[in-house]
Amino acid sequence: MDDRENVRRLADGAAFVDLSFWRKVVVAGPDGRAWLNDLVSADVSELEPGRARRSLLLSPTGRVRAEFTIVAREGGFVLVQDPMQPTAIDALLAPYTLSSAVAVEDRTADLALFAFPGGQDPAHIDIDIDIAGVTASTPSCQGGGCDLLGPAEWHDDVAVALTRRLKLVGNEELEAWRILAGIPRLGVDAEQDDLPQEAALTEWVAFDKGCYLGQEAVAKVQNLGHPRRLLLHLEALGEVAPGDIVQVEGRHAGEVTSVAEAGNGRNVLFARIRWGSRDGPFTTAMGTALTPRREP
Repeated sequence: MDDRENVRRLADGAAFVDLSFWRKVVVAGPDGRAWLNDLVSADVSELEPGRARRSLLLSPTGRVRAEFTIVAREGGFVLVQDPMQPTAIDALLAPYTLSSAVAVEDRTADLALFAFPGGQDPAHIDIDIDIAGVTASTPSCQGGGCDLLGPAEWHDDVAVALTRRLKLVGNEELEAWRILAGIPRLGVDAEQDDLPQEAALTEWVAFDKGCYLGQEAVAKVQNLGHPRRLLLHLEALGEVAPGDIVQVEGRHAGEVTSVAEAGNGRNVLFARIRWGSRDGPFTTAMGTALTPRREP
């Protein structure tokens, strides 16, 4: 079975990935919910156990410092973060805990995590999560599906139970899946200190909620200005690779950040493009045409 078949299985809900190496930070304490909601870009004021929400932590000037998924569970939250990001979310949050009844603890080594990004709910996994001691949450930190989170001690048993029905795939297939799905990755496609609008991460910003860290600055860009550049989801009929220069009419317009094969000679990619060049037409320096990504 080739890599593209495994990517298709992920999209169809027939495969899963082990993300137990991802950062997992527990937020607990009587002030936990209000404290978190006052800091992060997502609205967690009514997030119920078993539900999850992607979010950003912004600087006071609206720059992205971290991207992560907030998983609500009884007694608090778990913040799930891609270790590709340069700074751990617990380190970024620590300075804000001093005057609140809240505890922030790195539990990466104590918690296992399996992700099912293919748009399925927990019922399709078909294991007895009550007996296994698993907490299911939707959507997944990787897409519209679900995640299983729980004590590291049950990691091997649950992995065996899952592989009886589903395919365990690796991180290379997951990377290809998220590029094809159009999900930006901080530390790859976007950079720490980008604006959310520059990183195509505005979906994780609740513009209609109350004050939070960086809210005024990011709202100003959204309503009154424009970012320096955009992250575009494109495709190419021909060879293209991360780092390739993108041009508009022979002038430097940006660069390719990540690429995945889509079959039939096509490649899907993300590219950082200067604001003034956003309308294209785009080519690589070698002459490969780049066009907006079509629906698969």
